[in-house]
Amino acid sequence: MALESIIRAENISETEERDFTSLRPRSFSDYVGQRDIIENLKIAVQAARERGEPLDHLLFHGPPGLGKTTLAYVIAEEMEADIVCTSGPALERPADLVGILTNLKKGDVLFIDEIHRLPRIVEEYIYPAMEDFQIDMVIDPGPHARTVKLELNHFTIVGATTRAGLITGPLRDRFGFSLHLEFYDVKDLRTIISRSAGILSTSITETGAGSIAFRSRGTPRIANRLLKRVRDYAQVMRCETIDENTAIEAMDINGVDEAGLDKLDRSYLTVVVKQYAGGPVGVSAIAATLNEERDTLIDVVEPFLLARGFLNRTSRGRVATAHAYRHLGFTRCGQEELPI
Repeated sequence: MALESIIRAENISETEERDFTSLRPRSFSDYVGQRDIIENLKIAVQAARERGEPLDHLLFHGPPGLGKTTLAYVIAEEMEADIVCTSGPALERPADLVGILTNLKKGDVLFIDEIHRLPRIVEEYIYPAMEDFQIDMVIDPGPHARTVKLELNHFTIVGATTRAGLITGPLRDRFGFSLHLEFYDVKDLRTIISRSAGILSTSITETGAGSIAFRSRGTPRIANRLLKRVRDYAQVMRCETIDENTAIEAMDINGVDEAGLDKLDRSYLTVVVKQYAGGPVGVSAIAATLNEERDTLIDVVEPFLLARGFLNRTSRGRVATAHAYRHLGFTRCGQEELPI
């Protein structure tokens, strides 16, 4: 398997570590939001450490950018373990998985992103590894085939997915924890932005952080990305501190409106309203009209629109809500409202 498909986080220099995860919290005390999940994990980690055992396998699911990868790093840090990172699509053959598993040390954390995309043949090999910490390898295929049982060190798998419904039942049942990450509220995002601004040596006011938080779609990854774009704007405009006006001007330039919708979000809603009379319409038809990947719309665009009441998902297709019409300035007939 290609070396770039695996990352082992150990013996990293301070400079390399700062570049790789500069804004990523490293402990439960640094982590903001997802309070119920953090409390459950604290108890599980403390119990596992007191018994001297690896943590039970965990599955994190939810929209992208909410901290699934970050939580995997935090867990490894709290367990004083190394973390090995890979992804479902990178594990193309059973030999790829076996190569990783046999090199894990006791207590290591194996993080598998996009775990719902594991090939079925690889998934079947992971079952005994998760349950019994052993794996059966068939060698000398053909009439002389024989099975060799490989014993593995006890380890923890942390899986992450944006599509929990695509994970097979047998794989899901082998996780001791299945935790759903929710969108963040503005207060938590403001705290994250203020913390990130401090790491980036950027001065920001509370109202400036709040303006960015309000347009961050409830997602820390987007909040940090917007902060960097606002920082660039403030630097060029020679603003020593990011205040509310500076933040709003910068985000307007980047096409993020007051509800946190970007150009793709607005295009999605506009297509549903104008070309499909508000719906219902299938997501494949929307994807074809926008010339976007269907999975991008399902994983990235729709979760926020659904959560904020811009879109309804029905058995017949997607339907734009009255909130979407008002936000876009359309009447229920799909025509732009005329100023009074």
